[in-house]
Amino acid sequence: MGHDGLARVKREIEEAARAAGRDAASVTLIAVSKTFAEADIVPVIAAGQRHFGENRVQEAKGKWPGLRRQWPDLRLHLIGPLQTNKTAEAVALFDAIHSIDRPKLAAMVAREIEAQNRRPQLFIQVNIGRENQKAGVDPDGADGFIGLCREGHGLTIAGLMCIPPADADPRPHFEELARIARRNGLTGLSMGMSGDYEVAIEEGATQVRLGSAIFGGRG
Repeated sequence: MGHDGLARVKREIEEAARAAGRDAASVTLIAVSKTFAEADIVPVIAAGQRHFGENRVQEAKGKWPGLRRQWPDLRLHLIGPLQTNKTAEAVALFDAIHSIDRPKLAAMVAREIEAQNRRPQLFIQVNIGRENQKAGVDPDGADGFIGLCREGHGLTIAGLMCIPPADADPRPHFEELARIARRNGLTGLSMGMSGDYEVAIEEGATQVRLGSAIFGGRG
């Protein structure tokens, strides 16, 4: 897929944005490149894609430094859970971290931002479906956690991220995330994946995270 998948996805994002009365430029496409090798990624970069998402710090360290030397304008997003012992590496490597979800992690990210003088975009992950097996702050505790990040740790929060339950209608979950964002003065909404991104765009997504729609089956 690669180039063809990217072109199709871009068309569909433009159509979904237009149908929602939005400018397609207000939606950033993050190509989820986890498990894919450089050989799979290079054609997508060559076709103009610049934002990529990885789930694991170690995997990203193995393949992105060389690619970024060739294409310095690439933007790398950590979309998977962040272990506290990988915080320093994550702040050094990623331009955005979408998975801030607990006080200890927020404190360590704040410390590394200060130490490295590097300021990735930060998104708080909300466990919007209240699923025991998923990471993220409970929606009922989101306001307090946003306040802790801002006032307790001096973090600039760009927005919120969620992954709705796989077997549920995503729309009510996207709507709830948007409500939490609005009442906290946040404009960034990292929501929508290959199966539901058009609905997410209707509900205000500013970042959509797509892997299989671009790359095909997992590498």
